[in-house]
Formats: sequence, C-alpha cells, structure tokens
Amino acid sequence: MARTPNGPGATRLLVADLAATSRNWSLTPAARARLEGATPPGWRVHFVSAPTVSDGDGGSPPSNEVLDAVADAEAYYGFGLSRAVFEAGKSLRWVHSAAAGVGAALFPEMVASDVVLTNSAGIYGKPIAQHVLGGVLHFLRSFDVAIELQRDGRWDKQPFVGDESRVRELADCRVLVIGAGGLGSAIAGAMAHFGARCTGVRRHPERGVPDGFHRVVGAEAIDDELPDADIVVLSTPATAETRALLDAARIARLRRDAIVVNVGRGSLLDEGALGAALEQGLLRGAVLDVFEKEPLAASSGLWQLRNVLVTPHVSGVSPRWYWERQLDLFLDNWARHAEGRTLRNVVDKSAGY
Repeated sequence: MARTPNGPGATRLLVADLAATSRNWSLTPAARARLEGATPPGWRVHFVSAPTVSDGDGGSPPSNEVLDAVADAEAYYGFGLSRAVFEAGKSLRWVHSAAAGVGAALFPEMVASDVVLTNSAGIYGKPIAQHVLGGVLHFLRSFDVAIELQRDGRWDKQPFVGDESRVRELADCRVLVIGAGGLGSAIAGAMAHFGARCTGVRRHPERGVPDGFHRVVGAEAIDDELPDADIVVLSTPATAETRALLDAARIARLRRDAIVVNVGRGSLLDEGALGAALEQGLLRGAVLDVFEKEPLAASSGLWQLRNVLVTPHVSGVSPRWYWERQLDLFLDNWARHAEGRTLRNVVDKSAGY
C-alpha cells in the first residue's frame, strides 16, 4: 500500500503494522482515519496491508512489506517488535507496541540500542479486570457446580445450602494481587467495589498504595501473605525474577479454599504443581488465561479439571473500546515524540517491563 503523505516536504516516516489476522485486534477503518487525521506536520504514514499476527509481543516473522517499509522509518507501530524488523529499520528511533508484554522485543541488539520502546500497558486494565472478576465469581458462587448439575439435568440445592457449600461473597475475601501496576490496580478496584480487601505486591512499595488497594508490600513478603489470601492474582510482567514466581512451595502455602488467577504470563506459574494441587482438592479453583506454552496442549490435564476455568489468552479482548484506548495513548505519544518531549509507557529495558 502506498505511503500516506502529510503534505509537501513530509520526511519523517511512521510504519503502522496493524493489519492483524484477528478481527478484534485489526486496525479498523475508523481508527485508521483517526490516526491519519492526527499525523503531525512533517510526517507520513505507511499503513501495512500485509496481515500480521497480534498474538504475543513480536516473536512472529514479519511480512516482506514491513521489512521494505521500515528501512526508511523513524517510528514503528506494531504488535511487539521482531529482530528482523529491528535489523531492517536502520533509522528507527522509537517503537511502540500495541501489546503490553515486551519479552520477545528485548533481544540483545534492541536492549543495547538507543531506540526507545513504549508499550500499551494500562489500556487492557478494564476488560481484564472484568474477566478476572467473572472468573473469581464463577467459583465463589459455585457456578462450576451449577454447570455440572445442569449437564446432568439434576435439581440439587445441597451443594449451595448444605454443610458442604463453598459459596462466598467477595466481601468475605482477602485478595493478594502480585503486580500492582496499572493492570493490578484495575483488578483490585473491581474487587474492592464488592468489598474485598486487596493487598498488592509491587517492586517499590515505598512509592505508595495505588487505587483499589488497601495496602501494598514488597516481593519479599509474598510467602508471608499467601496463607491469608483467599484469592491470588498474578498480573506482574514476565521477567527473569518472576519466572515460576508461584511455584510448588508457594502453592503449598495456600489455604484449601483459595482461588488462583493468572492473567499475567504463563511463565509466572508452575502449571504442573498447580494442576496437582487442584486435582487433590487442595485449592478451590483456578482461573487461567495464559500458559507456559500456548496454545495449551490438548493433552494437558488442566482441561479435564472441573475446578479450572481455562480461557485461550483472551482476557484483554474489548471490540468496542480497544482502538479508542489504544489511540488515546499512541497519538499522545506520537505528538510527544514529534516534538521531542518525554514519552509515556517507556519500557525499562533492563527491568524487562
């Protein structure tokens, strides 16, 4: 597709690689028109027509069209950043990812360069918070039991009102959210709205208590917090320090009626240890949207467990609001970059997020 000029003398190029194969992530006509209309003076845009993969954070091979277009580009806007695009873009100064995760984009050459990387962390907070809320309520209100009864065509109140009932309200629960950034704050806010008391785990607790939380602690306090948690939510970025953060030893510290939620990254969790604990009835349930290897293998025992709610990495889906939130962030950053001002959502390449 031909480049879109922004008037005579336009020399600075943005490559927009956003023709996702998944409809709910692909740049819409309305979003394209908004992006074109906000093009800063002196800039032009190449809208890539070749399809791209929106899953992940840049690990998929790029199209030939992207590699050709990015050769003259100052800025690149796509779903993550592949090494091939980086190597082809000799003039790149800024990369913005439409994804939140940046793991695959932090290859050594990118980390060592002075190319600024920004991401879309924060724009997924509302849909993911609602996804988490729905998954938690699935177990707190014993919907897993209701589904089984419905499948059998059996009317039985005892699992809900009898001695074996595990029905609770969120107001009964203490929630531990590991990762108290924008996403964690949105999740805590949704929980707190229904009376839950939320504790956040953040790298720098001295920076204060974000919205939605009752208190925050540092990562060194996780082991002490786990035995008191009714719900544990993993919403922290994937880094070398957070790999297998919730391992077998920490899963063993959880109470028998605890619910584990993972909407961060699959690497945060020891899936084998979690599956074993769930199969033995040592936990109330698990809400899992991300996995160590995706897609989750058909042979995985997690599929067969009634006390596991599996979704295929879709917690951030929001067809109505995605591009509005995405462009609110990107267009502000584009104006900032064009004028030499400080950008929002700059990724700390050494920290990994």
